[in-house]
Amino acid sequence: MATKTKTPNLKDFTFRWEGKDRTNKIVKGEMRASGEAVVKSTLRRQGINVTSIKKVRLGAGRKITELDIAMFTRQLATMLKSGVPLLTAFDIVAKGHSNPSVTKLLMEIKTDIETGSSLTQAFRRHPNQFDALYCNLVQAGEQAGILDALLARLATYKEKILAVKKKIKSAMFYPTAVLVTAFVITAVIMIFVIPAFKDLFSSFGADLPGPTLLVMAISDFFVSYWYIIFGGIFGGIYLFLQAWKKSEKLQFFMDRLLLKLPVFGQIVRNATIARWTRTLATMFAAGVPLVESLESVGGASGNIVYKLATQKIQAEVSTGTNLTTAMQNANVFPNMVMQMTSIGEESGSLDSMLSKVADYFEEEVDNAVEALSSLMEPVIMVVLGTLIGGLVVAMYLPIFKMGAAVAG
Repeated sequence: MATKTKTPNLKDFTFRWEGKDRTNKIVKGEMRASGEAVVKSTLRRQGINVTSIKKVRLGAGRKITELDIAMFTRQLATMLKSGVPLLTAFDIVAKGHSNPSVTKLLMEIKTDIETGSSLTQAFRRHPNQFDALYCNLVQAGEQAGILDALLARLATYKEKILAVKKKIKSAMFYPTAVLVTAFVITAVIMIFVIPAFKDLFSSFGADLPGPTLLVMAISDFFVSYWYIIFGGIFGGIYLFLQAWKKSEKLQFFMDRLLLKLPVFGQIVRNATIARWTRTLATMFAAGVPLVESLESVGGASGNIVYKLATQKIQAEVSTGTNLTTAMQNANVFPNMVMQMTSIGEESGSLDSMLSKVADYFEEEVDNAVEALSSLMEPVIMVVLGTLIGGLVVAMYLPIFKMGAAVAG
């Protein structure tokens, strides 16, 4: 009869203990267990006489981000390279982290390793934090005995990918924030300011100019249906995000539309190609076979158009087609990428060539974002000036008209 392998309970608690060993020397440490009795019995078997046990209470902590994982990877790589034992490295990083969620995660992984799991197996139990690409690279490092070097390469990869994402977010954030602010200011003017002018103008008894009547009509609509306007906007955004999560067709449509946007589209395309080539270069340099590498590359690109194209490339490569030809058939890469890939395949230095391509497109993203930031400032100022200035002029036209009539 087959026996069931006992897996570590991830709901165990962390206990900080203190005691004396067989030489009467004071020793301290931490252990994950279901209760104090388990800690005492485990330590007793190790010849430790426990004097105190205290449950470590970890706060809820914030969500674990990609930056947290990148920092952990860099720290772990540095410590392993310095000769620090794996479990000790996990202890140091966990205790020194400011986010309790990361501390809990690392202690769970450490417990898995202590109970006989490999590092890769421990990581694979947390797919939300460690994706297939991450685990495949760690596995390659464990098998080849170069875990510290692979973790350092993985940390560099994550840092570069995060830098590109940050550039894209900064390019999108400024105009989005300004437009949202402009809408809120306009809504406040329409709901609270324009009605005051309307009451004032009604006492004049004179005909109002066309622009003023138009602004007042829009103001009446805002006052009467403000809850529909705001509810429709926020509800529409929420429903769109829910539909986007569930519908691959909608994701494909939006990602393809994003790539075709003027100015922004080219930045997104360059960033996607940079992530794609950087991921493939990192995987291939780690010794992961090309077909297996492509399995992780599509998802890492961050764009479903390139994800689906990568699946086609993978299918062709698995049947014997060379990478350059498969990429040409996908029709989503510029000639420069395919030329560099072809040179890399012919010279046996594919990872090096792909890294150079990634460097080039990352620099293109940097330059485009800087240029866009310089361009957006005057454009946004003109738009805001026209909007707010138009409202002000429209509301002061009757006053100017009355002043001219009195002076006449």
